[in-house]
Amino acid sequence: MRGSQLTIYTANRSHRVRHLLVVDWLLEEARHAGIQGATVVEIAEGIDAMGKYHAARFFELAEQSVAVTLVAEDARIDELLEKLNAGGVRLFYTRARIEFDTLGTNE
Repeated sequence: MRGSQLTIYTANRSHRVRHLLVVDWLLEEARHAGIQGATVVEIAEGIDAMGKYHAARFFELAEQSVAVTLVAEDARIDELLEKLNAGGVRLFYTRARIEFDTLGTNE
């Protein structure tokens, strides 16, 4: 199958959208868009889109950056991006065209 890999970067894992943590909101919106799998990676250090340095230190874990990666057909990724844009939260993302499938059997 062909589609896209979408990675969304958040500068602060404790940021809330409505009543949810930003990562939980992203995963909920992905589920509503019909995207079934996601990978959430906590980032030890990084620089956000505004040039601010973020690091996962003991006293600053709430400010730890997170990357959420999803893979799906382009139509589902498009739908998710529309929902996220309408959510009013500033997010940085990357999108790459990919080929994907599964291997093995369902044992």
